[in-house]
Amino acid sequence: MTDVLTPLGERLKDPTLLKDGALIDGEWIRASAADGFPLYNPATGEVICYLPIMGTAETRDAIASSEAALRGWRATSAINRSNILRKWAELMRDSADDIASILTAEQGKPWDEARGEVIYAAGYFDWFAEEGRRVYGDVIPSNTEDARIIVLKQPVGVTAGITPWNLPAAMITRKVGPALAAGNTIVVKPAALTPLTATAIAELGLRAGLPRGVFNIVTTSKASEIGDEFTSNPVVRKLSFTGSTGVGRHLMRQAATNIQKVSMELGGNSPFIIFDDADIDQAVEGVVSAKFRNAGQICTAANRIFVQRGAHDRFAEALKIRAQNVNVGNGFGEGVEMGPLIDQKGFEKAEAHVQDMLDHGAILLAGGHAHELGRTFFEPTVITGLESDMLPWSDETFGPIASIAVFDDEDEVIAKANDTEYGLVAYLYTHDLGRTFRVSEALETGMVGVNTGRVSNQMAPFGGVKQSGLGREGSKYGIDDWLELKYINLAGLSR
Repeated sequence: MTDVLTPLGERLKDPTLLKDGALIDGEWIRASAADGFPLYNPATGEVICYLPIMGTAETRDAIASSEAALRGWRATSAINRSNILRKWAELMRDSADDIASILTAEQGKPWDEARGEVIYAAGYFDWFAEEGRRVYGDVIPSNTEDARIIVLKQPVGVTAGITPWNLPAAMITRKVGPALAAGNTIVVKPAALTPLTATAIAELGLRAGLPRGVFNIVTTSKASEIGDEFTSNPVVRKLSFTGSTGVGRHLMRQAATNIQKVSMELGGNSPFIIFDDADIDQAVEGVVSAKFRNAGQICTAANRIFVQRGAHDRFAEALKIRAQNVNVGNGFGEGVEMGPLIDQKGFEKAEAHVQDMLDHGAILLAGGHAHELGRTFFEPTVITGLESDMLPWSDETFGPIASIAVFDDEDEVIAKANDTEYGLVAYLYTHDLGRTFRVSEALETGMVGVNTGRVSNQMAPFGGVKQSGLGREGSKYGIDDWLELKYINLAGLSR
């Protein structure tokens, strides 16, 4: 691997994948330092490039481009759309090293983890390439002898997507894959902190054969202008958003004006439950995966770790040792397991959560401070004594802080786990099969991981309940939000 300070452009086998611009109607639109916004490497603070600050007018142009492309794309056979998506996935895997380098430079996560995300992201194109070929309708028995009831599934139309900075490859393909497979066109606004992964993927889409306008990307440091246009423009018939619950609520209120279809993947406050009969080593590695991966900056991160009293001391000591041995550093470093937090705001939130817990009597076992590397690097932290009056109980930490609470019995931990407005995912460690079903069914979440710290894959429906969102992404169900049902009552048939 090259030195951690090697410039991004010199790391790439194919430097043309570094697209520092927006994509509208098949053309790249670039900016300069004078009229663009800077993109920083969170590990070093260097400016990687400048990107266009787009607003209402440019977003309207992108929507118009998608509208012009819609008729041809929806008329394209499902097989031909599938072939393009499969080719796109193949190109992503061929360029996985380069996209991973771009992702690490702009987001900060370790390169190996970034490459894994790219491969995972490509899988959504593969999956929906096949699901798009299986969008079946129905023929329903009629209530009269001279009629037939036919149900068709058709594309929604022009759609829009807003993606977050923490998984900049996977969140693009998880929306774009089903949208295009279903015959829609889409305009995407990637996060201002991580747009280059999205533009690299878009460039590969053009190479795979996407027609002009089918996939447009608008970049900006003024997200509200683009969000306002997405939700007010009557041409846009669906919005898919991944981000905070507060912004999701705001977008839903705006989308109501045009009765716009929405799907929302919002905040989380994930309980991670460890019973006395759990495999402690397995549970520790599950927490490392669900808490320290991407420095805790994932919506599925374990936020409240509930450990049954009989296992608490063994688990806390084992997790403390593991946390102290997490290799923190620049994502391009050899063997690095955890990179920096994305920005100063995220760093200050991590500090605030630790301080609040300590002020309320929690006990710090490991970490808890700024890392010696400086900038926004934070030590992997283990702290025990979490109670309901502490910040991590009700607020998503989004940082590498493992907050531990103790419980005594099953009913108690279910009540505590459900004591949140969120309901994205829960984790459960036990070898009691009956308990597995009882607790899994009682937890108010859209997903449950049993004896694993990971739940995301292309084959399963990703999404939450309560304030964690609406709709599902991935799986055979994931294409449904991108389709409309049309009922045809075919009457007057001769007998």
